[in-house]
This record gives sequence, structure tokens and C-alpha cells, in this order.
Amino acid sequence: MRLRVPTHEDAFAWHRLFDDPDVMEYQGGRAAELSVYEELTARQRRHDAELGFCLWTVLDGSGQVIGFTGAQPWEREWGPAGEIEIGWRLGREHWGRGYVTAAARQTLERVRAAGVPGVVALVDARNSRSIAVTRRLGMRLAQTLTTPASDRAGHCYRLDLPVGDAQ
Repeated sequence: MRLRVPTHEDAFAWHRLFDDPDVMEYQGGRAAELSVYEELTARQRRHDAELGFCLWTVLDGSGQVIGFTGAQPWEREWGPAGEIEIGWRLGREHWGRGYVTAAARQTLERVRAAGVPGVVALVDARNSRSIAVTRRLGMRLAQTLTTPASDRAGHCYRLDLPVGDAQ
């Protein structure tokens, strides 16, 4: 498994991978339009150039795009404003193989190297798979809030990344 800065072509792969109700259960139930993924991949290329991190494309051992994981500035007016959020999403056929945890650990190493003092992850309170990932990463529940778009409970997990602290 490896991470790379998303290409324009990755927008098409993400759109295809995420066009699955199981994958999008906690993200509104269905994949966004292709144009949303095109804008998202372009924004991630800018984040990487300007910040040194982004939501990277995750590739399996054969080089196939299987999803994304990484970090980006929290971009909404509600929630952990001003924080760096880590996140992940994989195509359904790639779940349960340890890809997300491994990729998220690489993300933590990269954002720590970029000088980020800590990260947050906002997870739907019903998403037991993602909650398990936050626990494996050593994150702690910092806040419960209601997401405006879905009016659902969300858990905000936090992890401090002290400089010089190796994991």
C-alpha cells in the first residue's frame, strides 16, 4: 500500500469506488457528482503544494486506486474550525484488510513532519469501523456534536502530535 498526491484521473476512480451505498452510508448515502471529485482532487494537489499534506490517493500493492486517506484543513464553519482533519474512505471491496489504519499511520507521520501539532477526525457516531480506526491510532474522544447537514451525532476525536515524538 502506498500514498500519492491525487491526479485528475483519480477523480474518476474515486467517483466509481464511492458509488456504493455501503461506502457512502455515513456521507449522505450516495456518491457525489464527478465534478465534486474533480474539484476535490484539484484542491488536494493545492494542499500538498502549499501545506505538504493532503488527502492522498491510496494504492494497493498492484498500484490500483482503492480510495483516499490523509489530512486537510477543516473547511466548514461548524465543528473543529482551524484544525487539521484526518480522514479516509475506501472502496467497499478493500475494507477489512488494514489499509485504512496503515495509511492513516503514514498520514500521521507526514503531518507531524510538516509541523502540525495535532489532528482531529470527525466520525459519525454510528460508524463503528471508523471509530475503531481512531482507537487504533490512539485518538481520544474530545467532543460530541450534531452535524448540521444530517442532524446526526458526530464524534470529534483528537490526537496531539508532539514534535520529535516517534510512533
